[in-house]
Amino acid sequence: MELSEDILNRFRGRDIIDNFRELAEWYPGGIVFSTSFGFEDQVITHLIHESGTDIRLFTLDTGRLFPETYSTWSATITRYGLPIQAWYPDADTLRQWVTENGPNAFYQSPDLRKSCCHIRKVEPLKQALAGQKVWVTGIRASQSPERKDTPILEWDAAHNMLKYHPLLDWTEQQTKDFIGVHHIPYNPLHDRGFVSIGCAPCTRAIQPGEDFRAGRWWWEDNSKKECGLHAKAE
Repeated sequence: MELSEDILNRFRGRDIIDNFRELAEWYPGGIVFSTSFGFEDQVITHLIHESGTDIRLFTLDTGRLFPETYSTWSATITRYGLPIQAWYPDADTLRQWVTENGPNAFYQSPDLRKSCCHIRKVEPLKQALAGQKVWVTGIRASQSPERKDTPILEWDAAHNMLKYHPLLDWTEQQTKDFIGVHHIPYNPLHDRGFVSIGCAPCTRAIQPGEDFRAGRWWWEDNSKKECGLHAKAE
């Protein structure tokens, strides 16, 4: 499904809250936002709250998250009063994977790491998105080479729905500044050099000058560091 340049330009050049409100008019009750409680997601949660729209929040609890992430989750609910639905891996599938491979097998090969991500993240995501019309994400274009040409609003053929990336053109500094100005709760790991925060065994702080994705799956080829959540349909 091709989106017209007129629509894309309207969404690029307009206030994010106005975009949320228009999408909510187009798809009442059909919009969800996936948060992992990083900087970008906290900004979007704040804007959803300010918009007063019925955009529902959910998160993927892989079972291997940092304690700081759970604390940020709780602080976010306290601040905004928005319910955040948790989605979990299928217990039987995960049990079999750990039984056969061990709890930290993702370090052994890219295939094992991707299969772990698939069980803990990709399959729960499919359940969370089932029946929805629009998926709001915290993607920024500068986060990885694969994302630099992403349109702000796109058709996701893999999930048969629209995807809206409200912060696509924001810089990291813009995001941090917004957090500070609005006193938004955020994950304290960001203050310790963690940029992209996922599962604890697969995330580390980065050093000055390192690539954004260097802190995720650092033992793998930098050009292939995606977990599959935003994979394109073949």
